[in-house]
Amino acid sequence: MDATPEGRRRAAVLGSPVEHSLSPVLHGAAYAALGLAGWTYDRVECDEARLPGLVGSLGPEWVGLSVTMPGKVAALRMADSATERAVAVGAANTLVRLADGGWRADCTDIDGVSGALRAAGGFVPTPGAVAVLLGAGGTARAALAAFAELGVGDVVLVVREPARAAEAVACAERLGLRVDVRAWDSVDFVGVAGESAVVVNTAPAGAVAGLADALAKAPCVLDVIYHPWPTPVAESVAAAGGRLATGLDMLLHQAFSQVEQFTGRPAPRETMRDALRSATGGVLTLPI
Repeated sequence: MDATPEGRRRAAVLGSPVEHSLSPVLHGAAYAALGLAGWTYDRVECDEARLPGLVGSLGPEWVGLSVTMPGKVAALRMADSATERAVAVGAANTLVRLADGGWRADCTDIDGVSGALRAAGGFVPTPGAVAVLLGAGGTARAALAAFAELGVGDVVLVVREPARAAEAVACAERLGLRVDVRAWDSVDFVGVAGESAVVVNTAPAGAVAGLADALAKAPCVLDVIYHPWPTPVAESVAAAGGRLATGLDMLLHQAFSQVEQFTGRPAPRETMRDALRSATGGVLTLPI
């Protein structure tokens, strides 16, 4: 995009609540490392109802938006164009300004899941690998897309109410995945995790409080929870000698693609990782 007369560029994260978002840490470190002195990245309180109007009001100095909850579905709906993977997931966490002034939607949450599994989880899919996915919300749909990109074709989807998993099942079908939906209360978590190549938990902390040892039977576990640290799942995975990825790893890896789409330059990954590690007290190594 051509420079505005003032040479200013703006980006932000939209969400509600948004005051604790760590995205400014990542983007700020990236812009500084890339020498983009006129670039800023802010937090903007915005729910799904306000999002279309707010985005439509932004001037030409705005180059990109990160979108967190609860606006990801609204972001996809209001965009002028969208990537195939965002359409498949049914949500977008990234809006990129186009040359004609419109907005393109993408879902870099998928990169967050796949990057976290590879770098922190050490996950290398093998033929016939089965993934276990706990939960069926937006993060779970991003995980399904990540499985498809990683070459995992079979997923056991564990949910409280199978009847409410329709969106996740439809997402899996769009991605060409074979999905086996199972009710939470009927699952042998020790057996299912032990037979899987990877477990991804997107359920709340309370839901898995008593399942940490069972989930640790999998060789690779991604738990979106990372605060407070260490979590019961993290302790169990460490005790079992497994590999663990967390939501903090996801946050880091999804930001790499956002920075590249906003700036058109390679993300300074080590700088971003070091900034996030510093901002979170070094609780995780955050491999890249």
